[in-house]
Formats: sequence, structure tokens, C-alpha cells
Amino acid sequence: MSATLTFLGAARTVTGSKYLLDTGTAKVLIDGGLFQGLKELRERNWHDLPFRPADLDAVVLTHAHLDHCGYLPRLVAQGFSGRIFCTAGTKDLCNIVLPDAGRIQEEDAADANRNGYTKHAPALPLYGEADAFRALALLQPVGYERPLPVAAGVEVEFINAGHLLGSAYARVRTAGGTIVFGGDLGRYGRPVLPDPAPIAEADYLLVESTYGDRIHEPDDDGKRLAEVVSETAARGGKLIIPAFAIGRVEELIFWLKRLEEQKRIPVLPVFVDSPMAGEALARYTERLHELDDDLQPEQTDGKAPHDRAAHQPREQRRRQVKEERRLCAFCTERFRVIASAPESKQLTQSRMPAIVISSSGMATGGRVLHHLKAALPDSRCTVLFVGYQAEGTRGRRLVDGEKAVKIHGQMIPVNARIELLGSMSAHADAGEILRWLGGFTRPPKNTFIVHGEPLAMEALATRIERELHWQTRMPAYGEAITLEL
Repeated sequence: MSATLTFLGAARTVTGSKYLLDTGTAKVLIDGGLFQGLKELRERNWHDLPFRPADLDAVVLTHAHLDHCGYLPRLVAQGFSGRIFCTAGTKDLCNIVLPDAGRIQEEDAADANRNGYTKHAPALPLYGEADAFRALALLQPVGYERPLPVAAGVEVEFINAGHLLGSAYARVRTAGGTIVFGGDLGRYGRPVLPDPAPIAEADYLLVESTYGDRIHEPDDDGKRLAEVVSETAARGGKLIIPAFAIGRVEELIFWLKRLEEQKRIPVLPVFVDSPMAGEALARYTERLHELDDDLQPEQTDGKAPHDRAAHQPREQRRRQVKEERRLCAFCTERFRVIASAPESKQLTQSRMPAIVISSSGMATGGRVLHHLKAALPDSRCTVLFVGYQAEGTRGRRLVDGEKAVKIHGQMIPVNARIELLGSMSAHADAGEILRWLGGFTRPPKNTFIVHGEPLAMEALATRIERELHWQTRMPAYGEAITLEL
């Protein structure tokens, strides 16, 4: 049999993951992500899809980052009413991410209309919070490594990708063969998340290439982060860290906690100015059993429980100690989640040395923009980026050394120090991708290189062809390819 696979996103770019699999008897969309970054990419979010969403039999979701799930509310608004299959962890995070995305888009549109920095009359959100809740009602959680039929002749199995809580590869089986949709590939030997699980074979494979042309900085046991924190504190400035609220915040706090405990950084107030990140921390805490061994309650540092526990019955004391340790998995000594807008405003205006972690990770929107407006002109402050900065984003412009950036219609001078910490990425680098591919017992018929900028894709394709002798292909946006299954 044959099937058609159409690449509707993450094709020669990093964002907008969407792949339509048409077997002739079923139509299944794998991922429904937003395009981000360059204006020409973001405009694709407004384009009509080349199919009727109502005709889809199902959607399969690899994980809860917006470039993979953020289009789902618009898909539902356009008529899709089937089930969206994902892991339980992904469902938990989508419950946080999607309503927040709808609110932010509504707020940004209202702000643009109120302050006049829009060419549209009026500016409209791509979708709103109500659309997000309609999409959430369609999520169907599935456990890891539990094959499940999702449409006529199509079975899906989720395998842990080690990239994010709940993240997975989607192994799709049809009557004729197997396609593995790689989603985003995690890393080896990192804290918080387990290593990506191996896969033995597939007839066709989609693999990400975000860092396909580079190797991450070697793990320095937090040395560079400790230097940035200490140097900023010595200058009396704030450390502003734009970070993805889902995934990156957890690793950041893990390292800050460790560095504090080892007395390698001063104890500073650590503010997470993102209600969404605070909710995500709670979901990670609830699912410690899915995380790395370092975070398991029985693997904690053995600190004594509070004295009040000593006089309690043994079983009650054991439960209390376990709960305290569980809740402290991500807490530094002076840790606080900022919930309300007034509190966030007060924090923005405060001059005291502190670490402020706020989203979005590429500085494209959200509360971090207010912190950047206040901190960028101040030479005592540091802005630390800890993840991939897509072409066309404000984060990329800052990392590339621009001396002024536009925020909320104003040009803001850049006097603060700008730092990039590459070792904390949640995406596998070229070597780690090749390591994962090395677990295959036979080469796929074709390996599709996706989710990367062209130079990274080409570099990864060259390495795969040279080192593994596999056939590769870099699909173009909108390209439809026939798979012989």
C-alpha cells in the first residue's frame, strides 16, 4: 500500500510542526504547532490549511510546546471535532499552555489596538481562551508504549523522547509499515528528564535538526551559570532569564538550587514571573516518577525533616517527609512564583539584585518584555538566554548583538550584558542525534530531516549519509511525498 505525507510545518524551518498522513482510508495530523519567529513565518498561522479540518479522523500530539500544539485551538475553531491523542503529561501541560496562549494573544491584540502599534484595524487574536478550552476537551491521554488504534488502519504508540514532561515520539503503524515521527529529541545525561528511549526500526523516519550543525557546550557542572549569577550580583544588578515556561524553567531552578546548596552562588531571591511556569512546576512535581533519578524522593539529599515530624507516628512522619522533599524538588532558598499582574509590576520596578525567570524563551511576548524594558538600559543587569533563539525573534537579535530592540512600539537601548548558555538546551545536538539514530537495527527507507533551519538540516543530512549511509530528504513547506508501505 502507499500513503501520502504532507509537510505543513517545521519544513526547512524550526517551528510550526504539522504533518498530514493520508492513507487513503484515514487522515491523521501529527502535531498542530504554531509558526514563530520571522513575520513571513508567523503569517502562515493565518493561512487556510490545504484540507478541511473537519475531514481529519484524528490528531496525534508529540508534546506540549507551542510550536507543536499551539495551532490546535485554531484547528478546532475551523471545524475539527475528533480526538487529539497524547500522553498524560502532555495533556497536563496543554491544560496550562493553550489557555495561556489564547489569553496572551487576546491581550497583545488589545494592547496593540489601545496603543496604536498595529497596521490592522482592529488587530485580532489568532484565537482566544475559549477556543483553547474547546481544544482541551478533545485531548485523549494515552500511556507510554501502549499501542492504540486512532483511525481506520492506523495505530499509534508513544515512546518517551526525554525532551519535556510527557514528550514522545509517535510510532505510527499502518497495514503496510511503520513511520516514526520524532517530535523533538531530548538529550543524554541531563538533569530533570530521562534519556531519550531507543527505537530499533522504522520504514520511514522524521527527525528534528534544530542543532544539526553544532555540538552543545560541554556540561560544566553549572560553572558558567554560577559565574553569570555571581558577576551580576556583584554589580548589584538583576539577572533576567527569558525561559520557556514549560520545560526550561524546571532545569534552571534545578541548577540554581544545586549551586546554592554547594555555596557556589550567593543566595538571591529567585522569582518565577509566570503563572504558567508555576503551574508547570506543580505538574512536574506531581509526575516525579517520570523524571530523572536525581529527582526521585528516595534519591534526595537526606536532609532531616522539620522537628515537628519527630513526634508524629512513623507512617505519618514518613509521608510528611516525602511530601516536603517532593515539594522542595525545584525550590531554592528564597523562591517565589509571581502570580498577579500588580506583583509583576512591582518586581519590574524593583532595583534589588535578584534572579527573574520569565517567559517567553525567545522574548517574543509575555511578562519578560516588561522586565527587558527595565533591565536592558541598565549596565548592571544581565540578560541570559538559555535556549534556541529562532531567526527573526527578539531573543535572536539580542544574542546577535543589536544595540537597540523594539518592545511595545519603543526602541529600547541595550546596555545590559547579553549572555547565551548553550549547554542547557533541551534539544539534542548533532552528536546526540547520531547517537540515537545508532540504535536502529536497519536503516529506514528514507529519513526526513525536519524542524531545523536550512544550514542545520543540510549539515545533519550530510552526517547521516556519510556516517550511517542512510538516504535522507529535506522536505519543503507544503510538499507531499508518497510513502511505499
